[in-house]
Amino acid sequence: MTTVLGIEVPPALVERWRDWFAPALQPFPTRFLGGGGAGIGRSTEPALSVRDTFHVYDDPSWTWLEQPEFEALDRTTRRALLRGRPATGRVSDLPAPARALAEDHAVDSRIVWWPGLLRRVGDRPLLDYVEHGLPASRHGEVPPAVWEQARVLLPGAEGRAGTFPAASGPNCFGAVLAAVQDGSTADRSQREPIDLWLSTRTRPVRGTGHDHQPGVVLVWRNREGQAEHAAVTLGGGYAFSKPSQGWFSPFIVWSVRETIAASRFQGGMLSRHAVVA
Repeated sequence: MTTVLGIEVPPALVERWRDWFAPALQPFPTRFLGGGGAGIGRSTEPALSVRDTFHVYDDPSWTWLEQPEFEALDRTTRRALLRGRPATGRVSDLPAPARALAEDHAVDSRIVWWPGLLRRVGDRPLLDYVEHGLPASRHGEVPPAVWEQARVLLPGAEGRAGTFPAASGPNCFGAVLAAVQDGSTADRSQREPIDLWLSTRTRPVRGTGHDHQPGVVLVWRNREGQAEHAAVTLGGGYAFSKPSQGWFSPFIVWSVRETIAASRFQGGMLSRHAVVA
């Protein structure tokens, strides 16, 4: 087993991660190329997990290339294609043995993680990508008595806490609903279903006085009042959440304070809603 963010990940899932992190056909942003990159690469409809790796969403300025196609381009073009690109390594971040393997493939010290190169270097770049910016999960610290009390309102939380999804898709809203409803999956849920559920299955609470109890749903909204993120308290000072819809985003347990700190965004407003038994 590989341990990532304090979570044991089975070998079969790590193998899928490699395919999503270092696919044979990869996206590159063309917005820094003169002429918009006309004639370079192709368009494709990638799997959601690959789309999430590189943050390929509504922006149309992406092209897709395989390794021989990318390496056949002149250095100036390759440099422009790597500007601001997620999941792109840097030679300086690698230990000495791996650095020697990757230097010949670098463009101004930046590295595209092609499948063969990742196999030679090893999984450290992949695991660093998953762990970047996230504290380890605290699911193993939660006392049995806290889990026992949480099961009354959150029957689906304990079984998911400290796991990764099988692929991209499940998001923060789906994770909260699955924790409360003990559904067989923690599917992606949109704003409307979570708002409807909040209006029928919870009551608003003010202040931090209930944060130590299980079943307080924390909801962050934007300036327009739309829900952007959610988590739920487990009791004992812990909270359960899923930071994003990505394959690299686990069903994680942090302290309530850590969860709130990690979920802040500019203009965001936090509200609390107690689950009604």
